[in-house]
Amino acid sequence: GCKRGKHMVNVNLTDHRVADRHVPFQLYYQVLNFGMIVSSALMIWKGLMVVTGSESPIVVVLSGSMEPAFYRGDLLFLTNRVDDPIRVGEIVVFRIEGREIPIVHRVLKIHEKENGDIKFLTKGDNNSVDDRGLYKRGQHWLEKKDVVGRARGFVPYIGIVTILMNDYPKFKYAVLCMLGLFVLVHRE
Repeated sequence: GCKRGKHMVNVNLTDHRVADRHVPFQLYYQVLNFGMIVSSALMIWKGLMVVTGSESPIVVVLSGSMEPAFYRGDLLFLTNRVDDPIRVGEIVVFRIEGREIPIVHRVLKIHEKENGDIKFLTKGDNNSVDDRGLYKRGQHWLEKKDVVGRARGFVPYIGIVTILMNDYPKFKYAVLCMLGLFVLVHRE
């Protein structure tokens, strides 16, 4: 009986040492797993960029300027194919020089030159005036080069988390802390 008890103690000590040796491997595995998730997300994003022709294939509506068509937090899916002509009534996402965040508005007017170049004017559905006040000083029309993409579909309110994280930085840090805690605690 005494040998059996001693043997069990030795087995437990051996199991404990083996478990201690696996801790660095578990941490390494978690870091590697996280890296795989991040790299997969980047590959999907780059793939979407290639397929859609847009530098930002998915954007979140940040203001109420396009209500009732789109509300704050709606997630838009964009394409930006070079051969598609821009039409009046189409919803475009454009970037203005000097502004970091792109704008989602509807094409109000098109001005086509004799050489085929197209310039266009935009306006938010919920705004009382066109966007000339938003364009850079001296600019009265947008050109194709200003377009990030054109709205092809949307999912309502799914991007509200992005807005909350931008509007409330403490919320962003709370979400990041919870995600970090989840990664540390959750082991498979």
